[in-house]
Amino acid sequence: MSRAVLIVWVSAVTFSLGACEQSATDAASKNSLSAAPLTAATLGEQTVFSARDYLAERVYASADTSRGEALSARCRACHSLEEGGATIVGPNLFGVFGRPAGSALDYPFSDVLSASGFVWTPRALDAWLAEPFAFLPGNRMSFPGLSEQKDRNGLIAYLLQYTDSGIEAGAADSVTESRD
Repeated sequence: MSRAVLIVWVSAVTFSLGACEQSATDAASKNSLSAAPLTAATLGEQTVFSARDYLAERVYASADTSRGEALSARCRACHSLEEGGATIVGPNLFGVFGRPAGSALDYPFSDVLSASGFVWTPRALDAWLAEPFAFLPGNRMSFPGLSEQKDRNGLIAYLLQYTDSGIEAGAADSVTESRD
């Protein structure tokens, strides 16, 4: 086999293998893109558990709460986190877990959030933080989201600890959340 034929043959094989890998990558991308993001409308039934119960789950027990605390600075730009904290641009987040969306006192929520019908659980907040505008189209929160799952886990674990109002498990009796 001449050197030129060998180069053409190796190039063709390399190109073919690259195309196979690209097809597999494209298929995986299409599958991940075809999975619709979780939204307020597709959230489903929820059950409210205590902060302690959520924090015992592996995903939050192993989360980096130091990173979550650092990320909470983004929340604090618009929200207070302390009990009795002021309404800033957004509502106070103390006791947010277990609270129906759009129900905090002394805050003029958008009609879409007030009518959303979901309860703030770690699952709901995770979906909200991933893509706020996809989760609830028409909401007014001007936050682009956190794309990294580990960042959302750390922030949620931190908020579970820091904003725990002592709400009891099952406080929102009308909803149940499936636990994955």
